Amino acid sequence: MSCVMNSDEVRMWVYEETLPNGEKLTDVINQTNENVKYLPGIKLGKNVVADPDLENAVRDANMLVFVTPHQFMEGICKRIAGKIRADAEAISLVKGMEVKMEGPCMISTLISEELGINCSVLMGANIANEIAVEKFSEATVGYRQNREAAERWVQLFYTHYFIVTAVQDVEGVELCGTLKNVVAIAAGFVDGLEMGNNTKAAIMRLGLREMKAFSKLLFPSVKDSTFFESCGVADLITTCLGGRNRKVAEAYAKNGGKRSFDELEAEMLQGQKLQ
Repeated sequence: MSCVMNSDEVRMWVYEETLPNGEKLTDVINQTNENVKYLPGIKLGKNVVADPDLENAVRDANMLVFVTPHQFMEGICKRIAGKIRADAEAISLVKGMEVKMEGPCMISTLISEELGINCSVLMGANIANEIAVEKFSEATVGYRQNREAAERWVQLFYTHYFIVTAVQDVEGVELCGTLKNVVAIAAGFVDGLEMGNNTKAAIMRLGLREMKAFSKLLFPSVKDSTFFESCGVADLITTCLGGRNRKVAEAYAKNGGKRSFDELEAEMLQGQKLQ
């Protein structure tokens, strides 16, 4: 997504799909202000314009919001490199990392290196359908050095039902959003095997401890306090209770491992991906 301010046009790049009735997804979004496939029943702002052309969607935007599956991020960045404003600011909501021969690369780092711009991150206990109906939730913006840019993101996202705070720990915030998905798979196995709430609580506690240890191993600068922000313990809890990774892992365990994650993902997530 790309935007200037709340009241300005927000161009949303949408991977074009043909719906069962033959209509293009972007056409339906623009005609109805609703993403009928991925967020049915929720009206988008009238200033949101779906665009199937990636380069056109980012052209002249000074704020870029990345919300795509992590496995597509490198290709997307290469497609728009040199085609965005030099003063653009980016923020990543992407959960995951690139694993390369030379070591792991955080998505915010990938964006900064490929596009030559500053990139913050936003993570938190943020299940989309609950936010869409304006149920209260919190989120955390992680930034490196540019506090002013972080505060602009806070101002852009903040509403009476979506409380956003900023912390100077981009790697810590981003790793929380990445690693909690691994713990959520374990929580789903616990549910599928009907091992009970005590076991699930233990998995969550041990998982948080492992998240902290692993994050500090990769980036010693990661702050302990970050794990007590919305991006940390709160996101871990909500993902282990209601996230898509937990849901698919539960089904995997109930089927005794006889159905693959790929098969269950395609059946249960309606085009979304495991994180």
